[in-house]
Amino acid sequence: MRSNCKLFILLVFSILIIISQGVKGQSKEDKDQIQKLVTVMQIIDYAYVDSLEMDELVEDMIISSLRELDPHSAYISKEDLDRMNEPLEGSFEGIGVSFQVFHDTILVISPVPGGPSEKLGIMAGDKIVKIDGKDATGKDIDNQWVMDHLRGKKGTKVDVSIYRKGRKALIDYTIIRDKIPLNSIDATFMAAPGIGYIKLNRFSKTSMDEFEESLFKLKSQGMQKLILDLRGNAGGYLGTAADLSDEFLDYGKLIVYTEGLKSPKQDFKSTLLGSFQKGKLVILINEGSASASEIVSGAVQDWDRGLIVGRRSFGKGLVQRPFPLPDGSVIRLTTAKYYTPSGRYIQRPYDNGIEDYYMEFQKRYKHGELIHSDSIHFPDSLKYQTAGGRTVYGGGGIMPDIFVPWDSTWYSDYYADLRRKGLLNQYTVDIVDKNRESLLKTYPDIRTFKEKFVFNEALEKDFLALAESEDVEFDEEGWDASGKVIRTQIKALIARNLWNMDAYFEVSTVIDDGFQKAVEILQDDELFDRLGIDQ
Repeated sequence: MRSNCKLFILLVFSILIIISQGVKGQSKEDKDQIQKLVTVMQIIDYAYVDSLEMDELVEDMIISSLRELDPHSAYISKEDLDRMNEPLEGSFEGIGVSFQVFHDTILVISPVPGGPSEKLGIMAGDKIVKIDGKDATGKDIDNQWVMDHLRGKKGTKVDVSIYRKGRKALIDYTIIRDKIPLNSIDATFMAAPGIGYIKLNRFSKTSMDEFEESLFKLKSQGMQKLILDLRGNAGGYLGTAADLSDEFLDYGKLIVYTEGLKSPKQDFKSTLLGSFQKGKLVILINEGSASASEIVSGAVQDWDRGLIVGRRSFGKGLVQRPFPLPDGSVIRLTTAKYYTPSGRYIQRPYDNGIEDYYMEFQKRYKHGELIHSDSIHFPDSLKYQTAGGRTVYGGGGIMPDIFVPWDSTWYSDYYADLRRKGLLNQYTVDIVDKNRESLLKTYPDIRTFKEKFVFNEALEKDFLALAESEDVEFDEEGWDASGKVIRTQIKALIARNLWNMDAYFEVSTVIDDGFQKAVEILQDDELFDRLGIDQ
């Protein structure tokens, strides 16, 4: 245990050095405080009455210390580091299938295009019943179990046995694992004639390649105007946010700048490489749009390049930098603040602690902000001017140019019970599993499906019977309130299981008020001129 204490002291001292590095002319008071903490650790090592679990004590101390700084400085253990980085790195290593555990069986929703499973001929609807000769069915099978057995290092092999409808015998495959892309774009499609739609879920290392591919696809289909959906996008890499903003801005314009007490000011400016510098642009945001999403929205808004539509964004204006620790763990320390081109600092206050900070959605809901834009009040000190002279606000997120209220009238306890039990998903997976061939024959593409598929009375009856069998009693009032949303989501989930996520979003847009408003705005040829927005 004594050696563990020495490791503890080393870690604490390393953290202090890391946090204080870069400080020119460190004061005697700072040095005294560091020495004071080291002395405390030495006293504990020498005299404490009981043995200690030093690994836990180290982590608790680091976590508690960082929590006192701001809501976004964080400690990440060595074990959690790869898992947390995976979405931002844009890939993982495995067999390349989207799956769902359905009736205690691993059901392939779709193979990843170009991945090892797709190359071998594994198909949507296949069921993986054995992995490396062992049964892969039963009550112990969950998502984590599947990932533990199917993921692995690139180049390693895994044997799977597949049950495919219409085949009597199981089909055996030996799959060589490979690097599998994690897409940061959920959907790309034409929203209306001349109007393209891209939904970005994070700002990762691969986002710009994906965006360029999506933009090319839409332009080839006649896109002249664009909806960029950043709702629910919590952010990612600052550099990716700057690169995406660059796509929309002329050469030499300030995108964002960062600055901290110990971090010199750094400007990010647009280049000549933008692929959509001209053309009407709408960016959708909401209370879940944070950090990198706010950088893009702020730059577009400040330069009057496009319209921001939706609800006030999250309000994260702090920049984190990773610092490795000796045992392979990392602290992500806030080192700077970022500011939009007009000088707005959009970080919302966190003086009342982390718990209060992350209750923001509930506070906005209670205050009525999600429904009424006039319930939001900004002091004059937070007013700024865009390049064209429009008034914008700082100090708590990006306020949209055009507000879209949150419609909660369709939500019911009945709907919540159906979702909680996973019945919409279960029902649609079962339909596609039993009827894939006939559905694809009747609806050979998403356009035909979107126009002609109807959630009729017979399907409704089957769904409600499933709900009853799962102890969700029919609630007429709840169905009247939520029925349209339930029917649309079932149709969208069937489309996803037949094709991909593009199909899901394309179908579900009929109940998406933000999407519908964006299309309406882009079809108003005079609105951009009236507001002085660059086209």
